[in-house]
Amino acid sequence: MSETRGVTRAPAQRGDRITAPDGTVFRDLNGNGTMEPYEDPRLPVEERVEDLLRRLSVPEKAGLMFQSIIGVPASGSLADEDPATARGTAADLVGSRLMNHFNVHLLPEPRLTARWVNELQHLAVEATPHGIPVTLSTDPRHAWAENQGASFRADHFSAWPEALGLAALRDEDVVREFARTAREEYLAVGLRAALHPTVDLATEPRWARQYGTFGQDPDLAGRLAVAHLDGFEGERLGPGSVACTAKHFPGGGPQKDGEDAHFPYGREQVYPGGMFERHLEPFRRVLERGVSAIMPYYGMPVGLTLHGRPVEEVGFGFNRQVVTGLLREELGFDGVVCTDWGLVTESRAGGRTLPARAWGVEHLDVAERVLKILDAGCDQLGGEQCPEVVVALVERGLVPESRLDVSVRRLLRVKFELGLFDDPFVDEDAAGARVGTPGAVAAGRRAQAESVTVLHREPGVLPLAPGTPVHAEGLEAGALEAAGLRSATAEQAEVAVVRLQAPWEPRDTYMLEAQFHAGSLEFDDGTVRRVADLAAELPVVVTVNLDRPAVLTPLLPHSAALVGVYGTSDAALLDVLTGRVRARGRLPFQLPRSDAAAAASRPDVPGDSPEAIFEAGDGLVDEG
Repeated sequence: MSETRGVTRAPAQRGDRITAPDGTVFRDLNGNGTMEPYEDPRLPVEERVEDLLRRLSVPEKAGLMFQSIIGVPASGSLADEDPATARGTAADLVGSRLMNHFNVHLLPEPRLTARWVNELQHLAVEATPHGIPVTLSTDPRHAWAENQGASFRADHFSAWPEALGLAALRDEDVVREFARTAREEYLAVGLRAALHPTVDLATEPRWARQYGTFGQDPDLAGRLAVAHLDGFEGERLGPGSVACTAKHFPGGGPQKDGEDAHFPYGREQVYPGGMFERHLEPFRRVLERGVSAIMPYYGMPVGLTLHGRPVEEVGFGFNRQVVTGLLREELGFDGVVCTDWGLVTESRAGGRTLPARAWGVEHLDVAERVLKILDAGCDQLGGEQCPEVVVALVERGLVPESRLDVSVRRLLRVKFELGLFDDPFVDEDAAGARVGTPGAVAAGRRAQAESVTVLHREPGVLPLAPGTPVHAEGLEAGALEAAGLRSATAEQAEVAVVRLQAPWEPRDTYMLEAQFHAGSLEFDDGTVRRVADLAAELPVVVTVNLDRPAVLTPLLPHSAALVGVYGTSDAALLDVLTGRVRARGRLPFQLPRSDAAAAASRPDVPGDSPEAIFEAGDGLVDEG
């Protein structure tokens, strides 16, 4: 243990860089004018962790064990927070509740985001006893799906295909390139933790979260997840890394009836095909490679046995057999386990509510749910902001302080490894120049284009020659002209290009529900009839955004070309249709022939739909 070292002068302000008598420059986080071991940048991480751990009060330890959503004002200034819309002001969450892990949603432009991050980091020093820096996390935000329960559109960041599109490319080098690019953009604005990759398998055709996965094949998902971690975390976690959370252990794909476990009607995970181990395979690859954190899913396993013992039918975040028995003891994981969001308390937003995702333990009160999560072996409660409950459990003698130490030690280790204690700030002036650079945007557009999957193509239809008159539906105005084509009416055109979204059933009872594409995979009669009517007059190129495996059966007979995409701009799509870029995507999952066929498939079995119209791996790829 290093000795405390005095300094020659008192710092002007807490958190300032000052110089010790031996010349070591450090940040005086607790404002006492001396360099404590946890402030000493030369010491090993473990030594700094242990020094800080012994200094922390129970409320400080409890604050570390929560990660909640925090709002970012459009101005980038903490002074402009709106308490009426935020779940809590920064002063309350950081200064009073002593929390320092936060998940951000909507962000302003990069310079303003960086400004807010720096203000928040200054607050963390000024308003807390030991100046513990904030770790900011984000769901995926480099693609197209806007779903505030799972992902965000790229906006200021470079735009790439969804994870399914990366899976369609089957190229680990492209995934590493994406991850390195995204890491640099995250670092530029101060985001140091990624709530991804999603390592679940897309085995239930109706499940709403497939777009964020690497498809149905466990080997491919494992290889691409490892490449993702290579790009974000690097060989080992350090100041240039973004710490990742692989989710949703032990595999969130086999949802009963394809419903999502965010909602009460989707709480059950089932394994009629006996393929629990198949869903675990990509997680084994990730754990062997190394990852900072793991997130269990909401789902409640039904009828599952492990090593001959029935698994308790409670959500995975409450499940000691899965978190401690399987993940910790059998698979040897000693990193952070953070629950999914909102296992303990009800959520509210946009005039809607969502009950606590306390599946299987709905009868427990808040304190009992927290106790069960801690007993399961989780370190951090996602989406919650009630550290006082943990404090009360310690005061009542239900949780020993030593149990908190086990989790806090893991959480602090990541902060120290990321270098946050030594420099949590970002360059506000440089942020805009480092996010969405021309090179990153071009690389993302190329990946979008190459991920396009051509499922059917009649001779002579593609590529579209320059100047071809095209009737377009579902494309932005001006996209054709920018691609060197001519916009025309259906009567004047030589070919039609129709962009469609995969079908879903609109729902809006619960908070977030409207953003999850669930239910039927079949197109409505009006859409099919419109494509058929066009096809009676001219060749139709039908493009479907496959965030789920749409039923393409009625469209195929009317399509001169049938194309699947997974988050692709009009410009990137037209790069392929005009032959500028060669499509090389292959389906990352099977496409069922009908809703009935999808319902007949077993949720845990990849490619289990009978007489599928297209199989995983299908795609017309031109060589050369």
